[in-house]
Amino acid sequence: MLGFFRRMTKSKVGIFVGLAFLAVIAVGFAMADLNSMRPASLGGGGSAVATIGDQQITDQQLTDRVRNDVQVAGQRQPGLDVAQYIAAGGFDGSLDRAISDAALMQFAQEHGLVVSDRYVDGQIASIAAFQGLNGQFDQRTFEQALARARITPQQLRDDIRRAALTKLMLARTLESKFMPQQIALTYASSLKEARSGQVTIVPTAALPAPAAPTDQQVQAYYAANRARYLIPERRVIRYAIVTPASVAAQAQPSDAEVQAAYRANAARFAATQTRNVAQVVVADQAAANRIAQAVRDGQSVAAAASAAGLEATTLTGQTKAQLAGRSAPAVADAAFAAQQGAVVGPIRSPFGFVVLKVDGITQVPGKTIEQARPELVAELAKTKGATALGAVQEKIDAGITDGATFDEIVKDAGLTPQATAPVTAQGVDPLKPAQPDPALAPILQAGFAAEAGDAPQLVQTGSDGTFALVATGDITRAAPRPLTEIREQVAGQYRQDQAMKAARAVAQAILTKANGGTPLSAAVAQAGVRLPAPRPVTASRQQLAQLGGQVPPALSLLFAMAPKKARITAAPDGTGWLVVYLDAIQRGDASADKAAIAGVGRELGQIGGNEYAEQFVEAVKREVGVKRNDAAIARVRGELAGGAAAAPAQ
Repeated sequence: MLGFFRRMTKSKVGIFVGLAFLAVIAVGFAMADLNSMRPASLGGGGSAVATIGDQQITDQQLTDRVRNDVQVAGQRQPGLDVAQYIAAGGFDGSLDRAISDAALMQFAQEHGLVVSDRYVDGQIASIAAFQGLNGQFDQRTFEQALARARITPQQLRDDIRRAALTKLMLARTLESKFMPQQIALTYASSLKEARSGQVTIVPTAALPAPAAPTDQQVQAYYAANRARYLIPERRVIRYAIVTPASVAAQAQPSDAEVQAAYRANAARFAATQTRNVAQVVVADQAAANRIAQAVRDGQSVAAAASAAGLEATTLTGQTKAQLAGRSAPAVADAAFAAQQGAVVGPIRSPFGFVVLKVDGITQVPGKTIEQARPELVAELAKTKGATALGAVQEKIDAGITDGATFDEIVKDAGLTPQATAPVTAQGVDPLKPAQPDPALAPILQAGFAAEAGDAPQLVQTGSDGTFALVATGDITRAAPRPLTEIREQVAGQYRQDQAMKAARAVAQAILTKANGGTPLSAAVAQAGVRLPAPRPVTASRQQLAQLGGQVPPALSLLFAMAPKKARITAAPDGTGWLVVYLDAIQRGDASADKAAIAGVGRELGQIGGNEYAEQFVEAVKREVGVKRNDAAIARVRGELAGGAAAAPAQ
């Protein structure tokens, strides 16, 4: 059923859903975002929307899954809300994936497929979201990340097992990429196909303006188009931000602390020397002795080394530790014991025998405590600030664990509470549109991942240690704006729709005549309305491919119709209707284009692998047994859409 994937990728949401599904079954678990790891679990309370074998998916689990999928999709499509996701077919994708997940897991259990605890532990340890600053797994980071995503450790482990088992069952199927060359040639040739035809437009502006609607007409139009006026779910997100500046007073070191740090770093602030040296490393001691003697006789190290077929190295501004790291401690000891101009060596090192000359000595004065104070104060303040931030975080975390409310925690920690206006998940108030604050993005994400009444949560918001306490406040569910507030807008759209209907009637009359044998230009002239003359249009499928998702409606239609026929499609921006007539098709031939054939073959092979995987999943669902509760599904769809039409997709 190749059409399944083709249909699924027609909308932007569909593209995401399709790719996300294939990514899961082809690649397995990837922890790019913890929120993406919250598929509907099985069992629990609530009305069942589907029964898979002897297990159920409840209405609440489906609701949670759809909301989570919207959040994940919103990361790729900023501004996406639940209503848009449902309208684009996302609801059905979420439900289908939940059912497929459950069926595959039951199938795996029935056939003895298991994933070991050791494998799961390894996957968890490798997830970057659970690692500390040292790049290693950190238990506290792990617990905080799960708390923010509202996932239990067991849910996470189940998710990893689910992904691993799915990969085990489907990976080989998806990897099937073979496609016979003759089939690939047919598709490759179709890409070189060209078409020519004519296009005319019936603009609404060419027709008399519709009369103003009555109150009854406005009311009826509003009722029939409630989804158009839907305001997405909005939430008030309460938060209190803790920054390094908020603990600056606690971070300031005392004079005693500065003095203690100065004493502890005495060697660092003591007077030192640096050396400029020229050295050569020689494998043979006898050769090293000859080079050393030549340098003592007045040659430069570079010249003496060159005469022996070697190359000298010049090191400038070296401390004793630096020189030891570049050569060996014994070499550094000897160099720093020598006077300027002295020749040292040969000295054995791990790399050979070293001969060097001290070319320069620089005295580096030490720093008094007052000279070192700015440096020490900055270092101590940073350390104490991090400790103070950690203490505040631990105090807040303890309050959350003890069940304290947002207000109680804020008061106890001395924080300043703030709250957003009622905003969507993207941080926009639909009633007062404005550019959202990017700094609030992690706070909004946490607020929309929770529900009213959930415990507050800690969210990291800055690389400098800044974090926020976040709680979900008032929730305004998705609902249409009251007609009284938007009557003029509704009336204007009613008139626009009436104008489109009138224009469509004219376009339909032209279409009927053109399909009856009347030349398109003559059909336009006989329309009874002054219209633009038809324009010729020619394009190839390759040109359409180059346009990507920006293919004009007329060109798209031109490649979806039979020759000597006309069809109509809406003009962009609702300005009228286009009548498209296809004159001729010039067939393509890719038999000489080996690269095109190979490329198409790879793409078709991938689609074929996807098709095999889909067929396997469908077979599993038939074996396990799936029953859908259409009434419950329609109810959940309607509730999520805020009362918009919720009929199942056809």
